[in-house]
Amino acid sequence: MDEEVDITTDEGDRASSTSYVDEAGSDRVIIFDTTLRDGEQAAGTSLTPREKLAIACQLERLGVDVIEAGFPISSPGDFEAVQLIAREVRQPVICGLAHCRPAAIDESWRAVQDAAHPRIHVFLSASDIQLAHMLKKSRQEALAMAREMVARAKSYTHDIEFSPMDATRAEPGFLYQLLEAVIDAGAVTVNIADTVGYSTVNEFGNLIRSIVKNVPNIHKACLSVHCHDDLGLAVANSLEAVRLGARQVECTINGIGERAGNAALEEVVMALRTRSDAFGLKTHINTTQLYKTSRMVSDLTGFLVQSNKAIIGANAFRHQSGIHQDGMVKESTTYEIMDPRSVGIPASSLVLGKLSGRHAFRERLAELGFTLGNDALSHAFEAFKDLADKKREIADRDLISLVSEELRQETQVYKLDHVDVSCGDHSLHSAAVRLIGPDGETLADAALGTGPVDAVYKVINRIIGIPNTLVEFSINANTEGFDAIGEVLIRIESDGGLYTGRGASTDIVVASAKAYMNALNRLILSRQHAGVKESTEEPAYRVHEAS
Repeated sequence: MDEEVDITTDEGDRASSTSYVDEAGSDRVIIFDTTLRDGEQAAGTSLTPREKLAIACQLERLGVDVIEAGFPISSPGDFEAVQLIAREVRQPVICGLAHCRPAAIDESWRAVQDAAHPRIHVFLSASDIQLAHMLKKSRQEALAMAREMVARAKSYTHDIEFSPMDATRAEPGFLYQLLEAVIDAGAVTVNIADTVGYSTVNEFGNLIRSIVKNVPNIHKACLSVHCHDDLGLAVANSLEAVRLGARQVECTINGIGERAGNAALEEVVMALRTRSDAFGLKTHINTTQLYKTSRMVSDLTGFLVQSNKAIIGANAFRHQSGIHQDGMVKESTTYEIMDPRSVGIPASSLVLGKLSGRHAFRERLAELGFTLGNDALSHAFEAFKDLADKKREIADRDLISLVSEELRQETQVYKLDHVDVSCGDHSLHSAAVRLIGPDGETLADAALGTGPVDAVYKVINRIIGIPNTLVEFSINANTEGFDAIGEVLIRIESDGGLYTGRGASTDIVVASAKAYMNALNRLILSRQHAGVKESTEEPAYRVHEAS
């Protein structure tokens, strides 16, 4: 077995560090969540500031130590989201990313300065290939930039993190020199980034070992890792680094992120918990919130969780083999190394139907991790009773879709009020749609299409009038049976931006309409944040209540 490396220090060495660094010590791993920054960089993802805030609030309930809320200088919308989260989410450290430019450092501080625990995360390319082709800087120039910008960030707050980007392809001697310089300049966390997911487990472990050995002041900082999943090794590399002394892991919910994604938070956390015998480490994560958090991120980003996904996939705790089923009946631990309830998946079998009351409905939602206010609960219960008239039994996945659909309505600019379609083998495909506009006005129109969904989308486009292109369309059934709820996921493109929409209904045409409205509303909100004024022309298809 490889020799263990101890990087714990006395209190004097950590006097300038954050409370999280001090508290972590030798047996706790800091969980740094970058779902809202690196996770949102996944192609096809676009979140509004309010959606980011909702995810941040759930990450707070989950118990993450640090939330990287965004890259403030990248856009006005990102700045707004980071600032909003900094002002409203109080328990975790709120972190803003900044590259090595004075304006980026200043903007990052402006965004996070109202946080209870603000952090500035500074990054700079460290590999020769990126320095030569991206920055066109020498190593010495990069070293001076990093030192100067960390010092600038330090003038705003004591909690500074530095990441040498593409560290796993950097020349080791330069990497050691760079880390030593930024720690001397004030960085209290140094984050080793496998930016392109290039490193194998042995290589990454050896790099961590060599950093601890060759960076003389490494004991003054928390050693962190940020691994990408291009070779499917992000979680394995992160765990190896933790085993060798790293005490912060940067990760995302469901492993989403740039290209193949990041280390999945739920996998890192449950590996540390389930194999405490191997790691002897703990986190502050409330694991019973993992499933709910996963569902929220999937719903808002539009990235489905594959059925065989570790920890929170639909098949993670399902057993089909007869031998496995026999073992489960006799003793669950014969084939389950985790209790599904430990990650927030209810193990009870309460069946809901049209005779179920409000109390049973509320209790089941609570078991699934949803706590709704009175108004939201009333709307959700009304939708549940409507669904119960169409389905004999309501599965948990049906309830999750139903509640998610209700929550999506809270950010609607235009609301879908009515859909009526006519279709058949030898008939014209037509659709009539009625929407409720931003000011409460009723808007309606009708159109023909090559199919019922095409006709519905044409009507909606005519009413709202924002040019866009449908680039992705998929339908999935939540449960077995012909009466299953269908979930539709779409992505539309407009002016170079991608916008995701989801909708759920037992009628796939209605689900398709809801998904399209969800995507269009995100597009509209994005344009509003960017200061784009919509057309003020009076539509010819306005419908008055008297008619």
